[in-house]
Amino acid sequence: MIRAILNGCCGRMGRMIAQIVGGDSGIGIVAGVDAFGEAYDDFPVYRTLEECPKADVLIDFSTASAVDELLKYCTENKLPAVVCTTGLSEAQMEALHAASEKTAVLKSANMSLGINLLESIIKEAAPKLAAAGFDIEIVEKHHNQKLDAPSGTAIALAEAANEALGGTYEYVYDRSARREKRPEKEIGISAVRGGTIVGDHDVIFAGQDEVITLSHRAYSRAVFAKGAVEAAKFLAGKESGFYTMSDVLG
Repeated sequence: MIRAILNGCCGRMGRMIAQIVGGDSGIGIVAGVDAFGEAYDDFPVYRTLEECPKADVLIDFSTASAVDELLKYCTENKLPAVVCTTGLSEAQMEALHAASEKTAVLKSANMSLGINLLESIIKEAAPKLAAAGFDIEIVEKHHNQKLDAPSGTAIALAEAANEALGGTYEYVYDRSARREKRPEKEIGISAVRGGTIVGDHDVIFAGQDEVITLSHRAYSRAVFAKGAVEAAKFLAGKESGFYTMSDVLG
């Protein structure tokens, strides 16, 4: 069985991961880490990573402020890390890549298997539809407590399309300040915030007299937890390097 450390174990996502791992015979949590958390029945909870027993992989769903220390621990102990924490700075992303030279690191904008499969579909569809004159628009919807807009996932979907199109498209987030026709090489990205929406993403290809919409709906945060667990099972035992959920999907 794969032995995992769960960093941020007492947060909302940490608890969901613990629940999913509890029903998976291929992986088990040997220790949790949470500065303010209480012990679980199934595994001990420590205040710091240094107190944890040896493990095969670490799953991180903590806060951006905790990532620097996490990377230090993982590189020193050659411990593969699935980093699910969002809101990382550019410097922290560079640190992730630096750490991947010494241990295996997996990071994706969205841990959902469905979203990552959607990216692959977009990369295949975008060149064909753009060549046929289709415009590309992305609409994302999230709950009213989400701080950032647009979502990192929306940007990742736009980048999937743009990469397939040679990086020639520009992103636009607001058209209220201009009065002109839509440029051809533009990807519009719109954000909706309201209620308790977990996460909706629509990638719209609008052509002459027809529209194709590729959609993903997350009805529960469990989809992100399931993806993180699958990523951990994939990453355990891997050589140093930077991985994404695309590698998990194969």
